Amino acid sequence: MNVLLKIISYPFSALFYLLFGITIVVFHPIQSICFRAFGYEAHKKSVDYLNWVLLRCLNVLGTTFHVKINTNIPNDLPLVIVSNHQSMWDIPPITWYLRKYHPKFISKVELGKGIPSISYNLKHGGSVLIDRKNPRQAIVELVKFSKYLQKFKRSGVIFPEGTRSKTGVPKPFRRSGLQTLFKKIPDGYVVPVTINNSWKLQRWGMFPVQMGVRLEMIAHPAIKISEFEIEALIDKVEETITSKIHR
Repeated sequence: MNVLLKIISYPFSALFYLLFGITIVVFHPIQSICFRAFGYEAHKKSVDYLNWVLLRCLNVLGTTFHVKINTNIPNDLPLVIVSNHQSMWDIPPITWYLRKYHPKFISKVELGKGIPSISYNLKHGGSVLIDRKNPRQAIVELVKFSKYLQKFKRSGVIFPEGTRSKTGVPKPFRRSGLQTLFKKIPDGYVVPVTINNSWKLQRWGMFPVQMGVRLEMIAHPAIKISEFEIEALIDKVEETITSKIHR
């Protein structure tokens, strides 16, 4: 069955990557015009709809999205969105379905150049680029990022596993980034997010992309950062996320 599914996935994956490539190339100048001519809000709208189109591209593969967002998440306070990480396809649903909270990503510095639309948004949209080989630079950038989230009451998205889980089994959380964000945003909230099944899209690497994946996303109830000691809060967030991951 898996062999047949893989064979069927080849032609649809080729079509998907064609549409994906067209999308990021077309949206790159749109982003630039929105940012330079009209400012942050217009640029954000262009990024929102870029990710909506990317979700539609995934629909070509028979991918479906099943999303549950808790209604207690505040939209007038800074948020730290903490998610498990299964593939690069975790990012479009987080960006689109949580768009009202202005999600900004903590990303590796290598993604800040060379990728149409994606690199532009990471550099100009409020996200932060971290050099994993330079811990000092990472801490400095996270502190700046925290101040940005505080000032504009936006959301920072962090994948504390550090790298994606290729089988869906969660990796232990790396704590330093969470510790910095929680210390610097004491009046904010943390939103645990659980992603399921996106790893299946990259079961065979980047090509082909598996057909018919049911991608699930749960945004759990927001937790007030100041109500917990930092280490206890990290434990609670990790337990909340991993408790809903399909094993």
